[in-house]
Amino acid sequence: MITTEDGAGWLAFLRSLVARGLSGVQLVISDAHEGLKAAIESVLAGASWQRCRTHAMRILLTRVPKASQAMVATLVRTIFEQPDSKQVWAQHARVVEQLADRFPDAANMLTDMAGDLLAFTAFPVEHWTAIRSNNP
Repeated sequence: MITTEDGAGWLAFLRSLVARGLSGVQLVISDAHEGLKAAIESVLAGASWQRCRTHAMRILLTRVPKASQAMVATLVRTIFEQPDSKQVWAQHARVVEQLADRFPDAANMLTDMAGDLLAFTAFPVEHWTAIRSNNP
């Protein structure tokens, strides 16, 4: 059991999973804890990492006034409802553009985490409903 969220604890945890037979991991979805990300990279070589959409949205909405949070959340969710990778990335760009004037901090954050948040687009579309978020 991990009692603190440090890199060593995550490293030990992931190593124990591999020792018990975990293999073939292609994608890990988690929060952006640096120790966890480093452990994933070290132990699950070759696996992609995706930032948890729910955690990302919570942090993103702290960059927006409370009165606008529902609107921004709805707008951001449109990114994940596109039918293919090209359109997901195009919608992401449109959402960033729409947010830039009124909520530049949120727009910048969404830009900075694009690759981490949209890693699911590298996988077949038929898997997206299962992997675009780990918190349905």
